[in-house]
Amino acid sequence: MLSTPSGFSECFREWEDLEKDFHQIQDTHRLYKQKLEEVTKLQNNCSGAIARQRKKLKELTLSLEECKQNNSTATISSETVNSIAEIEDSMKDRAHAFFEMEAFLPKKNGLYLSLVLGNVNVTLLNKQAKFAYKDEYEKFKLILTVILFMFSFTCCFLLSYRVLDALFNFLLVWYYCTLTIRESILISNGSRIKGWWVFHHYVSTFLSGVMLTWPEGTLYQMFRNQFLSYNLYQSFVQFLQYYYQSGCLYRLRALGERHNMDLTVEGFQSWMWRGLTFLLPFLFFGHFWQLYNSMTLFKMFQLPECKEWQVVMCGCSYMVLFMGNLFTTLKVVYQKYMNNQDKSKRM
Repeated sequence: MLSTPSGFSECFREWEDLEKDFHQIQDTHRLYKQKLEEVTKLQNNCSGAIARQRKKLKELTLSLEECKQNNSTATISSETVNSIAEIEDSMKDRAHAFFEMEAFLPKKNGLYLSLVLGNVNVTLLNKQAKFAYKDEYEKFKLILTVILFMFSFTCCFLLSYRVLDALFNFLLVWYYCTLTIRESILISNGSRIKGWWVFHHYVSTFLSGVMLTWPEGTLYQMFRNQFLSYNLYQSFVQFLQYYYQSGCLYRLRALGERHNMDLTVEGFQSWMWRGLTFLLPFLFFGHFWQLYNSMTLFKMFQLPECKEWQVVMCGCSYMVLFMGNLFTTLKVVYQKYMNNQDKSKRM
């Protein structure tokens, strides 16, 4: 019989080893699928239990309110009043606990994410993945802020080409669109950014899109330098905000006073009060610059040679941004002032 060459024997042994590894991989994958089905079942059970608890808590809240209305304060014993207060406090804590739980459970996408991504599950199921995505979001904002600053500086002081302006506006549209998608994913994963600071980016996306379509002409050139100067200043302020807010958030998280998924924002929130009040003059100046842009555009719209619809649409967008930013910032400052007053009275 012919003997098998040593080279083939080595190949056969390697194939046998690969076969053993393949069977182990199959067993591991089978176990993985089994555990995945178990996890999916647990997720559904947990989501259903939370929904039932919420429904029953809502019914209990209504029952307590009815009891309070049907019984005068004089007829209720102090012990009963204390018990009701304890239950109501526990209900508030329960709502917060449910919010924390749902951050690790799959949930239906909101309208915006459903339109953009469909029904894809965007919930990240472990803390490391959530923090990594949040940190990547913050780095993305910082890098794009620096790029937008350099781009607006180039367009404003070095090069004056409509094509370059269009590229700058296209970058703004892409940046704000990306921010709205990423923020929606972060909200689904437990970030508590909400209200005006979410809507603010939708308005900014619309404004940038309108600026992108504004054709070259006399009116465009009249507003161009003012627009680019505003964007230059806005990028500078956003860089300041990121630098100081990130440091403040790090300290507050270390003290356990802020949620780990909280983000830096373009505006001013109550947790920024310590050491960050110096940002307020910069923010208010930016808000009133938005008003100045709006008034400039409305005056341009009244000119006989004004034919572009972009003029009035940009004016309305800047007015919405001004009112939203100003009133939200004033509301936060007022609330913080009242809270400080209450603390002073207690002391």
